[in-house]
Amino acid sequence: MKATEARLKAALDKPPADIRLYLLFGPDEAGALALADRLPRALGPEAERVDLDGATLRGDPARLADEAASMSLFGTARHIRVAPAGDESLAAVTALLEAERVGNPVVMIAPGLKATSKVAKLALDSPLALALACYVPGADQLEGIAGEMAREQGLRLGAGVARRLAQAGGGDRAVMAREIEKLALYLDAAPERPTECDQAALDAVGADLGEAETGDVIEALVAAQPASLGEALRRLDEAGVSPIPWLRALARRLANLAEMKGEVIAGNDVGSVMKRHRVFFKEEAATGAALRRWSPQALARALAIVREAERAVIAGGGSAGDVLAGQAMLELAVKVRG
Repeated sequence: MKATEARLKAALDKPPADIRLYLLFGPDEAGALALADRLPRALGPEAERVDLDGATLRGDPARLADEAASMSLFGTARHIRVAPAGDESLAAVTALLEAERVGNPVVMIAPGLKATSKVAKLALDSPLALALACYVPGADQLEGIAGEMAREQGLRLGAGVARRLAQAGGGDRAVMAREIEKLALYLDAAPERPTECDQAALDAVGADLGEAETGDVIEALVAAQPASLGEALRRLDEAGVSPIPWLRALARRLANLAEMKGEVIAGNDVGSVMKRHRVFFKEEAATGAALRRWSPQALARALAIVREAERAVIAGGGSAGDVLAGQAMLELAVKVRG
């Protein structure tokens, strides 16, 4: 079934017995991950999580339904996360929705899928699934998202706080959520005891995410300038900034460029395309140059590299993943520059 974000959140916060699959598809992978994290919170800290990916399900389509029907070893709640996934998971999703019995919910994150894909259509048509298309929010939407997240933690944001949270998070919901959780802990806030959160509280606990340097990394890579990219990466490394926020922001930038490039190839004027996508007037020159520089194939490859780098950083859990992410971006900039 097609779900609104509000309905999906409510279902993830209190999973109904008749929903087997939550499909989060579309280009906003960071937003999908933030939504997916609501399910384990709802199931409790003792819940068991099983991680699968599309490649595994392609080779073993029956495994998803088997895992969804299996009991936890310790008798606790259990859930399955599939990430990343695509249409290679069609047979597995079909088996899950057709299975006689399923006791554990499945969250599938599929950033490369569109509503017309086979897996998305199957989930949208099934009463046993909830499907939501996740799109990258605009700057104006991010402040509202920050305010909503804060209310869920019992925080009432003062003037300008939502804007600072949105800017510091680089548009990443997961980063904003972590900052808001820290603020709630610092202020001893909770939904049953709402507390005011002002600029002073944000100054006290807010992380310096290197907003300017993050933007420099993204623009240097999009402009295919390895020297500038290397310098921006060096500043972030010295500041101790995690690569996750800028990798996710870069992924959103590349996905947006890919969408605009598709419209240009379809015959639309570059100026009208940028206007339709609300490109800030100070960024029009750089965006126009990027649309001329990048081919659709190069954008698709770059997006895949960025997402793989993020997964490597998360899996590595240390400085090695950070170094590999930076090296991958430098190699990408060199290739695009030619």
